[in-house]
Amino acid sequence: MNEETLSFHHIPVLLAECLDGLNIKQTGVYLDCTLGGAGHSCEILKRLGPDGLLIGIDRDSDALEAAEQCLSSVETQARFCCLHGNFHDATALLENTGIDRSIDGILVDLGVSSHQLDVRERGFSYHDDAPLDMRMDRRQALSARDIVNGWSEDDLNRILRDYGEEKWARQIARVICDRRKSAPIETTDQLVNIIDAAIPKKLRQGDGSHPARRSFQALRIAVNDELDPLEASLRALAALLSPGGRLCVITFHSLEDRIVKNTFRSLADPCTCPKSFPVCVCGKKPVVKLITRKPVVASAQELEMNPRSRSACLRIVEKL
Repeated sequence: MNEETLSFHHIPVLLAECLDGLNIKQTGVYLDCTLGGAGHSCEILKRLGPDGLLIGIDRDSDALEAAEQCLSSVETQARFCCLHGNFHDATALLENTGIDRSIDGILVDLGVSSHQLDVRERGFSYHDDAPLDMRMDRRQALSARDIVNGWSEDDLNRILRDYGEEKWARQIARVICDRRKSAPIETTDQLVNIIDAAIPKKLRQGDGSHPARRSFQALRIAVNDELDPLEASLRALAALLSPGGRLCVITFHSLEDRIVKNTFRSLADPCTCPKSFPVCVCGKKPVVKLITRKPVVASAQELEMNPRSRSACLRIVEKL
């Protein structure tokens, strides 16, 4: 196990709320789609009996190695298995393992892990100088360096605007394209300096946030293709649930939360009939019921212990 894996530490966000939301049964099968440091999964595993099963998925090989070690230390008779892959492919991953039991609860903790932010070499953080990387799965070819140095000004503007909600997207994209003419942009520090130069000092966000925060979020989302497959993935996960099974999703920014909210609402009320119709004639039946109509957020106590939970929102549905 390498040094990065040994340093893998995860403070699970909204832990008690997730455990309550999953409504865990001792004999159940539970799927953690974003295993990370196994903070949530260890607590799920503790609540399972001999017939229980926990399945974890993560695309980060460091996370999987650390999670297996963490889960192995839990005193339980329940079984667990860890799968290397993207939860967007959860159905295929489960089929390949030969697991044919329906799922009683699914947890998805979206976004970047604390470990990925804290390990400088991964290139996720704008606070440390590191190679421009941002790949959650280091088996994939596309990195942040490839996007910054290879994508057109229009494409850079699009991702900064759409994925980062950056109002200076066009100006930042223009400066990136200008600077890379003389030499490739290789490091996070170089990119931060470019963003800093592109945004007029007197017109910056007044919320005290780092000027590079939105751009780094946008690049990370683009590198890891986090948003485009999300709706289809949530629908596929809901299909895996047994009746009464719960799907719990934690988001960390408004773009994710909007997709989760709208997908859950559509699954709970898929009728496409005009509102003027007295009865439904489209024949589309609800797949889930909403357990949380508004997102669950961190308590004041959790915020004090873990500031990274500040933007976390939990939404829960139950399979009908």
